[in-house]
Amino acid sequence: MFDHLLTATELLFKPQVLGVIVLSGVYGLFVGSIPGLTATMATALLIPVTFFMDPIPAIGAIVTMEAMAIFAGDIPGALLRIPGTPSSAAYVEDSYNLTRKGQAELVLGVDLADAVIGGLFGSIVLILMAPALAEVAIRFTSFEFFWLAVIGLSTSVMVSRGSLTKAMVSLLIGLFIATIGLDITMGYPRFNFGSVELMGGVGFIPAMIGMFGVSEVLRNVTSGELGFTQTVNRLGSLFRGIGSTLYKYKLNVLRGSVLGTAIGILPGAGADIAAWVSYGLGKRMSKTPELYGTGHIEGIVGAGSANNAALGGAWIPALVFGIPGDSITAIVIGVLYMKGLQPGPLLFTRAPEMLYAVYETFILANLLLLPMGYLAIKFSSRILAVPRNVLMPIILLFCIVGSFAINNTPFDVGVMLITGILAFVMEENDFPIAPAILGIVLGPLLENSFVVSMIKTEWNPTGFFVRPVAALLSIVAIGLWVSPFLYRFKDLLNNRRKPEDVP
Repeated sequence: MFDHLLTATELLFKPQVLGVIVLSGVYGLFVGSIPGLTATMATALLIPVTFFMDPIPAIGAIVTMEAMAIFAGDIPGALLRIPGTPSSAAYVEDSYNLTRKGQAELVLGVDLADAVIGGLFGSIVLILMAPALAEVAIRFTSFEFFWLAVIGLSTSVMVSRGSLTKAMVSLLIGLFIATIGLDITMGYPRFNFGSVELMGGVGFIPAMIGMFGVSEVLRNVTSGELGFTQTVNRLGSLFRGIGSTLYKYKLNVLRGSVLGTAIGILPGAGADIAAWVSYGLGKRMSKTPELYGTGHIEGIVGAGSANNAALGGAWIPALVFGIPGDSITAIVIGVLYMKGLQPGPLLFTRAPEMLYAVYETFILANLLLLPMGYLAIKFSSRILAVPRNVLMPIILLFCIVGSFAINNTPFDVGVMLITGILAFVMEENDFPIAPAILGIVLGPLLENSFVVSMIKTEWNPTGFFVRPVAALLSIVAIGLWVSPFLYRFKDLLNNRRKPEDVP
């Protein structure tokens, strides 16, 4: 273990690797500070650059960029009431109202401190839990992986905001896209419409670049908003009063960190879901819930720590099972495959130095977040002054280059454009994108595990419930399916009893 740790340290702390990490941190801060640009899209745009890197600097760049971008989304949320990333939207009302009260320094200082604390907590959980889970995961067969995929897909629907039906439709769209290509049992083309390129299926990286990048460009073009006109005055001391605030709400910080890490482990959840759930739970457990949304620092403390804590948790299923915890780790899995590394239990034995490098990168990235986040807040007014009519064409150019560079074919550019238009239409009609993305990523795993399992049992479906772990996972999956109906049935009973209670 010590030898692997020493090797990882030597590989990580090379000058060129540290330079890549710092530059990716600056890039993440810039992207996160621009409203509407997500950390996922930033990761997708970073893919072409990682083609020319070794595995450790490539992964280190993504880890650092992700941590910086998630925090940086709080800056425009507090100053302009425009969340830079979806995870910042949960507490944007409290942040902006506190800024209007003249407490911008307190808000941004608490955001930065929370991000560092939550990120370090999630990193420690990743370090401590991933090896233990790997020992269990190496015994998993196709039956267990089938139920894991089912739970991941079900979770993405359950935790999506808005209509449950629309989330389910989004998931089915993603699963349909995943079936395009050759049938895994007979090798027969499916839904390729005579196209030779489609026989290889739809690559999930061009699809994700389109769904997050092109759709955002289309949304900004149709909105007609070409720039930001508001500026921010020079900020004072960012760390004044932070210690007393965090101490007063220490339980909120701990609860947000734990909850964020736990939600991050769930496939398809991610930082934005962690922030919303943490904010909602904090409001329910608060002694002053009526202050939430009016400019209350308590709501920011819990949800802010959940943001970055979810990042470390999302890497646990990605490294241990090869199942993405969120859309960013879905891209990371593709990067690992491109570097000749297969995520899963065997990664812990075949490339342990890689894992230790990931662990150390998480710690380093969150420590760098403190000084770099401080500088980002200081220069926030300049970052937010970038006009969108200049930014959007650059983003579209990176989308085209990134999609083309994967296989050096214009076909992937077409996939990117079509999926981008599809995602734009879906979001305009309030269909969430996350379930569709997860359907594209987990669809092949779901189908392969199902077919292999059925062949093993000679098409006897009871095999999915015989093994103890598979049976336990099946109970969890079925519980996720029936829970919405149980809640609806409970609401119906309560509505029937109300008239009887009236005197």
